[in-house]
Amino acid sequence: MESSTETVVSIITPTYNSARFITETIGSVKEQTFTNWEMIIVDDCSTDSTINIVKKEIKDDLRFKLIELKKNGGPANARNLAIMAAKGKYLAFLDSDDLWLPQKLERQLMFMEKNNFAFTYSNYRIMTEEGERTNVVFRVPARLDYKSLLKNTMIGTLTVMLDKRIVGNVQMPIHRDCSEDYGLWLSILSRGIQAYGLNEELAIYRKCEHSLSSNKLKSAQKTWNTYRKVENINIPSALWYFANYSLHALKKHSKT
Repeated sequence: MESSTETVVSIITPTYNSARFITETIGSVKEQTFTNWEMIIVDDCSTDSTINIVKKEIKDDLRFKLIELKKNGGPANARNLAIMAAKGKYLAFLDSDDLWLPQKLERQLMFMEKNNFAFTYSNYRIMTEEGERTNVVFRVPARLDYKSLLKNTMIGTLTVMLDKRIVGNVQMPIHRDCSEDYGLWLSILSRGIQAYGLNEELAIYRKCEHSLSSNKLKSAQKTWNTYRKVENINIPSALWYFANYSLHALKKHSKT
């Protein structure tokens, strides 16, 4: 895929005390076969050496933009600020400890443009906190609409790409006790847009010991709160969706 002079993809990356991993994450973006991107890194008041490392890694590459916040506001707030600063036609999300495979942007853009999809995601592999790649690969559904997403949270944020020309100006809901990225995906699909899965492994998710995804109880609580506080779903319906979510989550976590 050829690049144009206009920025095509804006990569949204929040950082907070990411010194251990950010060099590798930035490196996986630099290695992309598709090169017409910008990476907007929003640092949420890191207290370690994250800022210095980022400045060193992005020096002399105008595709990078670093925004340093004066007050910690959480990852959703950082992502929202990056989204507002984005100039690309597409948004892609990459957290500061995860990785992309080199053809991630190229393959996903081709998939979206060929089919005129507004919202896509892909398969992804799990690696340990130390960076060792495991044999666990999450294979995602071929298609999700609003109601099916309520029952299945299999979309990995590090794999999502959105066409801004179709989804419009989006923002993640700011609810610390809810799943804010999941809330955004639901808000998009609630408008009748559907999400499509690319059956290719394009990203690597780092499973850290103290991450939310490693704490199944907190993750379940955030999903429930998303139903009730963000989507305003009544209790009987929320219980139905939560039961389905729990079954999918058990299958997912049994792999890891």
